[in-house]
Amino acid sequence: MKYLIAGLGNIGQEYELTRHNIGFLVLDQIADEKGISFEVDRFAEKTEFKFKGKQIHLIKPTTYMNLSGKAINYWLQALKIPKENLLVIVDDIALPFGKLRLRAKGSSAGHNGLKNIQDLTGGDNYSRLKFGIGDDFNKGKQVDFVLSNFSKKEMEELPFLIDKAKEYVYTFCSLGVTRTMNLLNVK
Repeated sequence: MKYLIAGLGNIGQEYELTRHNIGFLVLDQIADEKGISFEVDRFAEKTEFKFKGKQIHLIKPTTYMNLSGKAINYWLQALKIPKENLLVIVDDIALPFGKLRLRAKGSSAGHNGLKNIQDLTGGDNYSRLKFGIGDDFNKGKQVDFVLSNFSKKEMEELPFLIDKAKEYVYTFCSLGVTRTMNLLNVK
């Protein structure tokens, strides 16, 4: 069985530690933990590993956030992975910083990366792990906020939160979205 885990973010050193890049940061930690490296491939940086007999493919789209669907749709097709085995890791301003919430489907809620995935994969029926980044910004400053670096206090908490996000990924690949939501969304 194969899974596609897509961490959303923007390529380039200037975006590396921004709130919008939490998907990239989670996948980087998984790759470090597994001792594997990402290589540039079609529309994404990609790597893979085996976990409990399953083939896990990690991608970080190189299309920039708003065109993430191009990379995800390509890799779903190329690897012949069913959409129910797709998990997208994304930042969410509607959740307080550090709150994690897994959803089996749902609207884009104004997130352009999710909207593009929805448009190019044919609907909102894909799992997403929302990583709360909070909404500590003034009206009209949302873009500046999501593209800014985490605060010093947030950076201190990130390792623990990324470990929690990794737990969601591994559990999703082991037990599926419904059981993972039942086990981990309530914590």
